[in-house]
Amino acid sequence: MERYAQAAPAKVNLALDILGRRPDGYHEMRMVMQTVSLCDAVTLEEAGEGFALFAQGLVLPQGKTLEQRAAEAFFAAIGRPRPSLRVTLEKKTPAYAGLGGGSADVAALLRLLRERYAPAMPREALEAVGGQIGSDMPFCVRGGTALAEGRGDLLTDLPPLPDCRFVICKPDFDLPTGPMFARLRFDGSLPHPDVDGMSAALKRGDLAGAAGRVGNVFETVLEPPERREIQQIKEALLRHGALAAAMSGSGPAVFGLFSPEAETNRALEELGRRYAQVFEALPVGRLL
Repeated sequence: MERYAQAAPAKVNLALDILGRRPDGYHEMRMVMQTVSLCDAVTLEEAGEGFALFAQGLVLPQGKTLEQRAAEAFFAAIGRPRPSLRVTLEKKTPAYAGLGGGSADVAALLRLLRERYAPAMPREALEAVGGQIGSDMPFCVRGGTALAEGRGDLLTDLPPLPDCRFVICKPDFDLPTGPMFARLRFDGSLPHPDVDGMSAALKRGDLAGAAGRVGNVFETVLEPPERREIQQIKEALLRHGALAAAMSGSGPAVFGLFSPEAETNRALEELGRRYAQVFEALPVGRLL
């Protein structure tokens, strides 16, 4: 029986700004997003009955998973019945970390479904299917380097991030996305990362200029114990040569951005002595 496989690369938010709540209940976002080589693996095959998802070490929710919903939306979009499918996830990206691991898995499944059942389907149509499942799905389908606006689903491609490396560290606690959004107060006190300045730096191929504009508004609503832990990780990354360090997404994973010639071993060793989930990664270009 034929099996199809795809990598599901994680993402980091080089810059993340939130402008306010939208009438539809979502938030107005402005972000520079980057795919990285830290990834899960997703395998698809026609097997069994109905839709089956297997993911070792991952507790699956009751009812339909995001993967099943995505498959149903895909086949509805191409106008044919969904066959019996078996999907297997090999997880490496930390869950509930702000790295888009779950969304990346769903996006990889959508790319696999397109490859197998509708290879002529335009990328924009596949992104639209992803957008029915989650706001960051269109970016995770596309990958690369992009400005994301609206609720995160309006994408503008940016030039690739210049050669660099990332060290990514997930501390030993989770920060669920919904409660993090609930902490935000749009009273004029939130600082705003320079998203336009970062976009301009990327267009110049200026790694130092992009690094100088790294920032995440979610860091301003961390509780004191969370803030101390995040700050300690950032300080370790900067102490060992990172050009910039910030929390990704709604956290709590932290990334350090290093120049391509920088030595990352000391950062990996120091953080690895304290944390179980520490990774080195490279930027990844467009996936589709």
